[in-house]
Amino acid sequence: MRPIPSIDRCTTCSTCVTACPVTRVTRRFNGPKLTGPSSQRFRLLNRVEIEALDYCSNCKNCDIACPGAVQISTLNMLARAEQCRRHRPPFRDWVLAHGRFLGRLVSWIPQALLRFGMTNPLSRLVLDWLGVDRRAPMPVFAAKSFMRLFAGLAQRPSSRKVVLFPGCYINDYDPQTGLDVVWLLNRAGYEVIVPVSECCGVPLVANGFFDEARKNAETVVKALEAHAAAGIPVVAACTSCSLMLRQEYGELFAGLKGTETLAPQVRDAGEFLAECLERGELPLPEHVAADAFIYHEPCHLRAQGIGRPGLGLLRRCGVRVSEAGADCCGISGSYGFKKGKYDVGAAIGAPLFASVHEAVSKGAAAAVSECGTCRLQIAHHTGARVRHPLSVLREILDR
Repeated sequence: MRPIPSIDRCTTCSTCVTACPVTRVTRRFNGPKLTGPSSQRFRLLNRVEIEALDYCSNCKNCDIACPGAVQISTLNMLARAEQCRRHRPPFRDWVLAHGRFLGRLVSWIPQALLRFGMTNPLSRLVLDWLGVDRRAPMPVFAAKSFMRLFAGLAQRPSSRKVVLFPGCYINDYDPQTGLDVVWLLNRAGYEVIVPVSECCGVPLVANGFFDEARKNAETVVKALEAHAAAGIPVVAACTSCSLMLRQEYGELFAGLKGTETLAPQVRDAGEFLAECLERGELPLPEHVAADAFIYHEPCHLRAQGIGRPGLGLLRRCGVRVSEAGADCCGISGSYGFKKGKYDVGAAIGAPLFASVHEAVSKGAAAAVSECGTCRLQIAHHTGARVRHPLSVLREILDR
């Protein structure tokens, strides 16, 4: 394993442990300090890896909290990569890591049959046997992918261009959110380019398929680098995708060419639209007659240190949005789908679910959050409707 210079900044203060949502609910995880910087020195000596590493959810809360800017989650993911090279991950992890591949594979299946095949009791029993907890919420592939729908859109040509990176969740499961973002970008005067629909690699990294994740990263960077070099912004409506493109490619994949060109041009979609607002490109109504909402800030948005632009945009319209005041929803991508992790994820998210229940009981129409799997987890545990804040914004402006 390659050395990570930031481990020498670790003073073993345990701030990361107090911020870790997993250690808060289970003793099976030794905590980010031990699995990260403390164990890294032993890994460099080729000592045996501790099994508790599997309980790291890669939520980034340790990175956010660390006063020394130690790349704790990166240490854990690189260690997991080495562990999985020695011991191949189970087939369950392969399934959860290869959503984009599966999306291509099932694209020819009729939607009704596909939905039945993914949600019927027999399928859930098979998935449970593989290690996907039968209680976990399962996203259903959309009838048409975002890329297919985008190909049929008519855009007004513009000298101002922006690249949209849809990622696998929006492309395969939630294309409407992608269409809403395109509509908002068009309204701000931008012509949208979508040069690639590959997965950014987050699920592959988290499940130990590191070499495949690097190949994905190479494909993505190759497709986006020329646009970034020309000064064209690259936006993503999934917080895990934007974090991966702007930060984690450089941390995880040493020597990956093009990341230094791409990273400065990457924006969260809400962040970019907030910039458009400040430049006068996206006028918003000052007050609207809209429902009340409760907002959950995804961990991977907080890790980017850009504030809460989606929340800010809604409030600029006069929309009443309360804040959940909870940190992690507990699903962490594919983490909360797994047997042995479902209950951990549910316990982590319990304060958030309670906040959503309370807000709905007081009249909130829906919860809003930028992360697709956060939305899935909140809806599953609360029964509430959950939307992307930019979809709500599009609805307001499209009246």
